[in-house]
Amino acid sequence: MTACTVCHSDLYENELGHQACRPCTERADRNLAALAGPDGLYAKLSDSLHPGAGMAGPAVSGSRTAPLPVRLDPLSLAARGGVVTILQTWLVDWHEQLGYRHPRWEGDLQQQCDQVVGRLRVLLPWAAEAHGAFDEFAGEVSKIRFQCETATGSEKPPRRVPVTCICGHVLKITIDTAGVRCPACEAQYGHSEALQLPLAERRAA
Repeated sequence: MTACTVCHSDLYENELGHQACRPCTERADRNLAALAGPDGLYAKLSDSLHPGAGMAGPAVSGSRTAPLPVRLDPLSLAARGGVVTILQTWLVDWHEQLGYRHPRWEGDLQQQCDQVVGRLRVLLPWAAEAHGAFDEFAGEVSKIRFQCETATGSEKPPRRVPVTCICGHVLKITIDTAGVRCPACEAQYGHSEALQLPLAERRAA
């Protein structure tokens, strides 16, 4: 393996043979960490269940139909089968690949969320090195974080920065850009390569 399976940038010499580069591994770790704890995104889902909760203004209905007593998006994420179950499925898979015994779940869903996130973060370096579906895992954890941020009103759009491709075409990237392809010349940039491109304003100046 010579390229990261997540952002497709070249791996450094000490990462050769790994599934993911260090920046992508650290990004997955941050996404996991954002979910757990009393102030984490999973805990905030319960505060966003009622119509109008987590939104910028009061709930407004354009019809005469009585609103649902709870908002379905945060409910589906917070309930069994949502965030916690998805993460537990990944942990079971990792334990099976490592030959470990089946993980045990204790407490309510919040406690289970904290437990599974903690265990996944411990095993993350191994998964980034050896798990063949690490790119799928990283993508799913990123999606879960985005869904939780959207459901709780915590989403903050990342600032898009214009940079210049080697062909002169302007590309828009963010600090979390996994990779980008130039539509003009088809050049492919990984995460670190994209962040090293010159700012379009400076190039034009």
